[in-house]
This record gives sequence, C-alpha cells and structure tokens, in this order.
Amino acid sequence: MENIAEVRNLTKQFNGFALNDLSFDIKKGFITGFIGANGAGKTTTIRCLMDLIRTEQGEIRVFGESHENHTAEIKERIGFVYDADFYYEDLTIEKNKRILAPFYSEWDDELFYQYLRKFQLNTAKRVKHLSKGMRMKFSLAMALSHHPDFIIMDEPTAGLDPMVRRELLDMMQELIQDEEKAIFFSTHITTDLEKIADFIVFIHDGRIIFQGEKDEFTERYVLIKGTADQRSLLDELPVIGLRGTDVGFECLVDTAEIPLDQLSSLLVEQPTLEDIMYYTGRGGSQ
Repeated sequence: MENIAEVRNLTKQFNGFALNDLSFDIKKGFITGFIGANGAGKTTTIRCLMDLIRTEQGEIRVFGESHENHTAEIKERIGFVYDADFYYEDLTIEKNKRILAPFYSEWDDELFYQYLRKFQLNTAKRVKHLSKGMRMKFSLAMALSHHPDFIIMDEPTAGLDPMVRRELLDMMQELIQDEEKAIFFSTHITTDLEKIADFIVFIHDGRIIFQGEKDEFTERYVLIKGTADQRSLLDELPVIGLRGTDVGFECLVDTAEIPLDQLSSLLVEQPTLEDIMYYTGRGGSQ
C-alpha cells in the first residue's frame, strides 16, 4: 500500500507539552482516523503536517516530498477542513470563494456549485449567518473543489447534529471510492471512526500509542469486568486502565502480553475505540 504521507521521529516542544518522537503513515485509498483526548496533540500534529508550525526534529514527507522544498506543490493537493472558522465572516459564500479560489490552479467552479446545490447553501448568505452544520458544509465545498488528493479533517464533526454528521461520514466514504485519495480524520468522537475508518493512529500525551488497522487495534485489547473478590486476579495482568464499580471493577487489558485463557474466570468483552481511549487516559485510577 502506497503512503500519501509519512511522519518520522517528529518532535515539537512547547511550554508544558511536547510531541515526542512521533512516527506514522497515512495510506493512499483509505481513511485513517487520528484519535486522542483533547490536548493529546492531534491539532499540533496536523499543523506540523501542514507546515503551519515548524518542527524541531524529525521528517515529514507528503506525496514523497518535504515541505522544505515543495510546500506550494504539496498544499495545492491538500484539502483542509478545520473545526474553527477561517473564512471572512462578514462576506458572502460567493465573495469568500472569489477571494480564495485563485490560490488553487486546479480550482473547479462547476464542482463548487455542485456542492453548494447538494448542501443547499445560498451563495448570497454571509458566513456569519450560517449554522454550525452549514459552515462545515461550506468548508467542505471549499476544501474539495480543487480536486485534492489528500484531505485532512480536524474535528470536522464536533458540534454537528446527528443528521449532518451522518451526511459528512457518507461523503467521506464516497470520496475514497476511487482509491486515489487519502483522508486523515482527527476526532475525539470515536463512534464516527468505528463506522468509516480503515486505519487508526492513537496519540496520548504527545506520544503514538498505536498505528495500524482499526480491527487489529480493537482486537488487541479486551475489557474485563469482575467482582470485588476477583480483584486480586488483576495483580499479574498488563492492566492499562482501571475503574472501580458498585459491584467490583472494570479494566482494559492488552492481550498482546497474555494468553486469553488466563482471563477465563472473568467477564471479557470487546472494547470500543472510546473504551480504549478512556482507559488509556484513566490509567490505574479507581
């Protein structure tokens, strides 16, 4: 499988936070979910990937090239959808388009207006008067109308109602059908990724915990539930996170380090992506 983007040993220091030696791939023809709690480093990583902030160490290659020598060509081929607004609020959709479209040599006006019709967006409406869902649809139309090969989305579904979220997820699956594009979808709403992601990159406290196929990720862990009397059975298990309950305990265990038959006396369930993220952040807390 061809990589559209490769990150190797990325390090970036801030006051009180750091990205630590990140390495991961984003594969052509697939949707890669980028998960982690708020503050884990998702947006900072994306800004490095987009060359919006400078890295201190490591290498980033997009389409086989580095930003250092080919940033204009790389950004021409990227569609970026961001949770925050970066359009001219007091201008209409049409005027925003007229200002921004000339930056892209492959801009397709016909495609842009097709998206507006699909999304039922009025070109005469000012951006500041758009709802959250309409803003996201406008951002999508802008991001996709220059035929990007690499689509980066930073928390695109945050704050959207369920219907708009589902429309967005369906569109992402449609975009990937030609197997020529890649989507990198950063979110803390893991249920979205359970529907559409092929690969997962999981970041926690500025470090990559896992990168690989989604099914491999979820199958690697088990959620264990037991009574208070069974608590001692956890003493020799690789417990990632633990939570006390009214009747006993619930915890996440990495099965790569133990045989499953060692858990035969406990209730074992398949965790969701949210479970894995939650218990990784929780650690050994009660």
